Amino acid sequence: MNWINNVVRPKIQGFLQKRDTPENLWIKCPETGEMVFHRDLEQNQWVVPSSGHHMRISSQRRLEFFFDGGVFETIPTPEVSVDPLKFRDERRYTDRLKDAKAKTGMDDAVIVATGSVKGLQITTAVQDFAFIGGSLGMAAGEAIIAGLDHARKTGTPFVLFAASGGARMQEGILSLMQMPRTTAAIRLLREAGLPYIVVLTNPTTGGVTASYAMLGDIHIAEPGALIGFAGPRVIEQIIREKLPEGFQRAEYLLDHGMIDMVVHRHEMPGTIARICSLLMSEPVKAKPVPVAPPEPAEEAEETADADA
Repeated sequence: MNWINNVVRPKIQGFLQKRDTPENLWIKCPETGEMVFHRDLEQNQWVVPSSGHHMRISSQRRLEFFFDGGVFETIPTPEVSVDPLKFRDERRYTDRLKDAKAKTGMDDAVIVATGSVKGLQITTAVQDFAFIGGSLGMAAGEAIIAGLDHARKTGTPFVLFAASGGARMQEGILSLMQMPRTTAAIRLLREAGLPYIVVLTNPTTGGVTASYAMLGDIHIAEPGALIGFAGPRVIEQIIREKLPEGFQRAEYLLDHGMIDMVVHRHEMPGTIARICSLLMSEPVKAKPVPVAPPEPAEEAEETADADA
């Protein structure tokens, strides 16, 4: 009886018991509702293969996808005062920062890096929406300015991947001051004759759209990205009218002349490299074309004799 209770019954229960399924094994496409295996998404740079929907990705992944071989060097950014206004709403601002840092492994919403893209040296800044909605605060502003200054000193193009909900309210007027500060840094880059290219990702809204995100020489957007100042729901409530289909999406803005092009994530490095090559008059590194080896002379003579 003990043998049945201690051996047989636990084995049967273990066989019939439902096994735990790992979380996030399957991911649902927001557009079609299709369930996609997470490894397929990873291999496709987090673009749903069937619908082409571009999922949000971390700043680290974006840099790996953008630079040649995923190799890049991060640029240190200045430190700023933490919680200068001692802000608190439902929680302390310092607690929100700690949670965001633990969640993303970042110091703030912007990472600046430099590396090679198709053989061209480029300086890049990436906003991460996972860090308090990619909001613009003092640290993010200092990071963007540091990236612009590095590009100006090294003579490299500057590429910004924007993803933000706007200015960070917990820093009040200090966050709004980053709008004119970044604008002034862009002006210095332009005076140096260096390209400033903006890639608008989903979403790019608020004070970021009202400042440096719309001051580029070339504006590129990922497919389906939401781009605007206020959200469509707020606009509908204000004007009390139904907005057009696809309003504030990348394709709508392209049709109405607000951006220059909509580019798939897979084609982003090559497109930006070609634009920088044209603006900088530097050649793009092309992939080597395999050439068939020449036929040996002896074999060619034997073939000619046989034909004769």
